[in-house]
Amino acid sequence: MKLSVIIPAYNEQERLPATLRDAYAWLQANFDDSFEIVVVDDGSVDATSAKVRELAADMPELRLLQQPHNRGKGAAVRRGMLESVGTVRLFMDADHATHISEVVKVMPAIDGGADVVVASRQHPDSDIAQHQSWLREHMGQGFNLLMRGMVGLDMPDTQCGFKAFTAVAADAVFSRQKLDGFSFDVEALFLAQALGLNMVEIPVRWVNEPNSRVRILVDPMKMFADLIRIRRLHRADPAIRRR
Repeated sequence: MKLSVIIPAYNEQERLPATLRDAYAWLQANFDDSFEIVVVDDGSVDATSAKVRELAADMPELRLLQQPHNRGKGAAVRRGMLESVGTVRLFMDADHATHISEVVKVMPAIDGGADVVVASRQHPDSDIAQHQSWLREHMGQGFNLLMRGMVGLDMPDTQCGFKAFTAVAADAVFSRQKLDGFSFDVEALFLAQALGLNMVEIPVRWVNEPNSRVRILVDPMKMFADLIRIRRLHRADPAIRRR
């Protein structure tokens, strides 16, 4: 079973190299050569791509995909998911808030029949080593309530940046997924549910990264607008189960 790890990156020259070294060392020790790391540079204007190329000289399982311009996290993850080759495809954040070692919880779920494995910070067995600010946590809770009512996903945490898909599930979901921004997680899980895929939530150890890329005033408004669009974007797809 080959694992693909997709990391979307935008102006991550400072944080990404440490994440790649740490993740690569862990994967090499635990997956031998049956893995790849795919960094999708989302139009960075700093040295993100140059740093990845430097590391790739000593990491043959590391490869770089470059977006021609900045499109958004959703677009970067979509490309990585569709162009990776693993039988299991996992995306994670460049800040390593969820360590790659949490994949040990993913594989048993996949072996047990899961098509999609979702790390949830709200799982009762999760270990939140460092919380977000009070404002961010309450904004997240408000977004989740809106999401449940508008999209119909009964999931307490859609936004943790650590999700795995079988190759078949990744192709089915991300060939349909259209949103380029931060709401892509909700859309991807909406599609997985609508396609009848088996989704399993797992607990996670998570450490808040204070230098979040989410703009606290602008991005929530964009995410709310995206929630309105999700059902409309896919209502003509005959494969979608109506709920």
